[in-house]
Amino acid sequence: MTHHENYTLIGPFTQILTMANLPESGPITDDELEVLEDGGIVICDGKIKLVGKYNILLKVAQEEHYKIEKITEPKVLLPGLIDAHTHICFAGSRANDYAMRVAGKSYLEIARSGGGILDSVRKTREATVIELVDLLKKRCDRHLNEGVTTCEVKSGYGLTVEEELKMLEAIKLVNTHHKIDLVPTCLAAHMRPPEYTDSKLYLQHVLENLLPKIKEQDLANRVDIFIEDTAFNEAESMEYLLAAKEMGFDITVHADQFSTDGSRVAAEVGAISADHLEASGEAEIAMLKDAGVVATVLPGASVGLGMHYAPARKMLDGGLCVAIATDWNPGSAPMGDLLMQAALIGASEKLTIAETLAAVTTRAAKALHIKDRGCLAKEQVADMIAFDTSNYKEILYFQGKLKPTIVWKQGKRV
Repeated sequence: MTHHENYTLIGPFTQILTMANLPESGPITDDELEVLEDGGIVICDGKIKLVGKYNILLKVAQEEHYKIEKITEPKVLLPGLIDAHTHICFAGSRANDYAMRVAGKSYLEIARSGGGILDSVRKTREATVIELVDLLKKRCDRHLNEGVTTCEVKSGYGLTVEEELKMLEAIKLVNTHHKIDLVPTCLAAHMRPPEYTDSKLYLQHVLENLLPKIKEQDLANRVDIFIEDTAFNEAESMEYLLAAKEMGFDITVHADQFSTDGSRVAAEVGAISADHLEASGEAEIAMLKDAGVVATVLPGASVGLGMHYAPARKMLDGGLCVAIATDWNPGSAPMGDLLMQAALIGASEKLTIAETLAAVTTRAAKALHIKDRGCLAKEQVADMIAFDTSNYKEILYFQGKLKPTIVWKQGKRV
């Protein structure tokens, strides 16, 4: 008889939602969810080895001398949540912007009075690496406590070679020392910095002087750009992204937040995901679908700006893979609560529970081009969260107020 002392059986759970074997795109009905009643899960070295009925796994565990982590209260188990779009490496607050915005001032009026993205740029440039690490770590602590075990983080508040590298360095340091997994993205193309009068020249500068260093120092393998009237236009974005792709970067795009050029660029350059999409219509949805681009919707930006949500229902019905992310940032999306935002857009856009939960687990993994997480299945990373309920439908029913009470990261309780 083989002994597996480093195997651990965790359970029993009232329900395990594995999120396995779901369609990768398009609609999902709740009866497509694999719900395992009285389930258990066996883990070893941070990976899942078995998922099944607890009493069957218990027999095996006793015979083979597994460790047993007993769950005594009713609980529902889900994969750890994945937040596929954030800007949580920043310094300063934009509460003044918020006050002006809710008092009726426009984006441009706020920017002209010293607010907007450039305000965050000023404050982030003033911060040291250590200060950024400290701020980012605190936000990661909160996210992990709320069940987010993998989180994308963008640069983009530096806008010079040195300052962008400083941000990515801070992200790398936190990633090394924090339990959460961070996926870094270079968003040097967030907007044209005040030092440049010509956008095209700035993008050329980033391509020649920043991206090679990022590759060399292994600071990110994803590149993003903000395509919008206030940021970069279609032609210059296309040129920049194709060059970045040529260098071996994965591409993602801030697209269709206020106008609709971004999704066309995302489709043409073969981006992994197009994010925002509040302004997208049927033509944009069809383009993204044909190009196999994941649609990442950001309800936090809609809530923060008092705007309508991205048309997630139409996107799913149009055959898209839809992920939901927070866009957690100091300006338009300061809330940063993934579960709450997913519940809100789900209620508003009439997404099934299955569609909403898939959008923050398995489909969010697809938006980040990651294959080893997002569902509870053999050889997946053992990132798991348990909720104090015996009915998984209550997780979204309480609209983000029911938080996980246990979070496991690579099989260890955090």
